[in-house]
Amino acid sequence: MAELIRQQQLDADVGYHSFCFQESDDGDLPVPYPDDSVFGQFLTTFPGRIDIFSAGHTHTASVAVEVWNGPPPEEDWTRWDEHGEVDFESTSGEVALWSMSLGRTDAVVTLSDSGGAWRVQVCCVGREEAERLSEQTGTAEGAERYLVRFWPKA
Repeated sequence: MAELIRQQQLDADVGYHSFCFQESDDGDLPVPYPDDSVFGQFLTTFPGRIDIFSAGHTHTASVAVEVWNGPPPEEDWTRWDEHGEVDFESTSGEVALWSMSLGRTDAVVTLSDSGGAWRVQVCCVGREEAERLSEQTGTAEGAERYLVRFWPKA
């Protein structure tokens, strides 16, 4: 049975429907954020980077991050509006939260003491409300909530 190693609560500054998790040691990434972002695709991966597409244009999303030592318990997908899983490679063992409008934020997630291969699960709820509020008022503070789970790839 996998164990939860670490939990963090982050605020993601969403701009142009997007934010990302990117390798903390990002100097050698071939495609740094936001280059080549894919509009409308929930998850897009590049070496050392995971882009997340939001339903709202500009707002702050709530992001719960979990780091597990193995595959986390099965999730009830019916309670989420959107979900997906991707592979992620880290050279440093740390990922930083990036914003389209702010660039790299101070929020860093420690995965391990060194690099490695990870599996990442991203789930989201509140997408319709974020889209509606974004269109009506220009912002959708707190409407979208994400759960992002990292665990070592077998």
